[in-house]
Amino acid sequence: MDTAQTPRTPQELAEALHSAASAGRTIQLEGAGSKRLMAGPAESAAALISTTALTRVLDYEPADLTISVEAGLPWCEFTRLLAANRQMVPLDPPFSAATVGGVLAANSSGPRRRLYGTSRDMVIGMRFATLEGKLVDSGGMVVKNVAGLDMAKLMIGSFGTLAAIASVNFKLQPMPETERSFLLPFPSAAQAIAARNSLLAGQLQPAAVDLLDPAAGAIIGHSAWLLAVRAGGNRAAVDRYEREFAPIEGGVAYEDELQQRIWRQIGEFTPEFLAAHPRGAVVRASCTLKEVGAVLESFPGPALARAGSGVCYGYFDDADDAGAWLSVTAGQGWKAVIEFSPGEWKRNADLWPAPGADLELMRRVKNLFDPGNLLNRGRLYGRI
Repeated sequence: MDTAQTPRTPQELAEALHSAASAGRTIQLEGAGSKRLMAGPAESAAALISTTALTRVLDYEPADLTISVEAGLPWCEFTRLLAANRQMVPLDPPFSAATVGGVLAANSSGPRRRLYGTSRDMVIGMRFATLEGKLVDSGGMVVKNVAGLDMAKLMIGSFGTLAAIASVNFKLQPMPETERSFLLPFPSAAQAIAARNSLLAGQLQPAAVDLLDPAAGAIIGHSAWLLAVRAGGNRAAVDRYEREFAPIEGGVAYEDELQQRIWRQIGEFTPEFLAAHPRGAVVRASCTLKEVGAVLESFPGPALARAGSGVCYGYFDDADDAGAWLSVTAGQGWKAVIEFSPGEWKRNADLWPAPGADLELMRRVKNLFDPGNLLNRGRLYGRI
């Protein structure tokens, strides 16, 4: 790599991209670099451009439930700022060092996606810098303003292969009046899924419903199939959850710091697993709610699921075993990718074996933004 730049303003970011692109130089674009093991291998590049100096809060109106921040602001600082006003952007992304832009570029989310959705549901506007040196504004600071918002949605999940996110506007959520979490143990996946079905069919709708197999549940001191439920609202509603869960033997309710610790452990499972297993890999498989139990049971090691949305994660001590799992389950109809894997291993691996019909459209979009294929080559699971 010949040069490394850390622009301090969106305009400097646009100029740095344009300067490199005009010279035909390949570019590695990143934030804090917390997710280098995620998705495809970052091909070697002549220039590194980092957004970590873009950390300003541009506009914050707590009464309007909106905020605009620069892309390099660490997510942990962002959440602390909002919490001071009992507000939140409930994405729960893993990797505590991640930046706002990195979270969106990777389309990261966590347990509360079941109730609140993903980044595309929370972003109301964005400014991004193109290889032409332009700053493009999409959307705005009004929740109902959708003008140009589809352009911003292209950036979410693009892994920096199209342009550089400079700043983001979010709609905010007020924190619930009361929150309580429940850990409900079951002797089998089938019984845990039956309890999940009963919960989702009821009038009460929790923020998070995660299912952990015994190997994953061990991280929070349980050796059973474990349903982790996060509920919020007024105290009467939360107390009703507790009454309904009371007949489940071994169930425990948590509040305050204890429940926050549980969700931190669940949310950080992936980074901690990868740190402990240098040859390890993580598979993400999306399926119907009916199939969640079957997907989790198909994983040979630790596994957990966003059991209310059908997103499952399997953890493999060795990346070769993750590749073998993908091959064996190819005919099941599950949409699966090797989401995290070692850098050298992934260069010769098929991380996304069934991208679907949308891939050709994605390649056309890539060609519109980056016809010279200069930006973050290979980062989108080796396909783009």
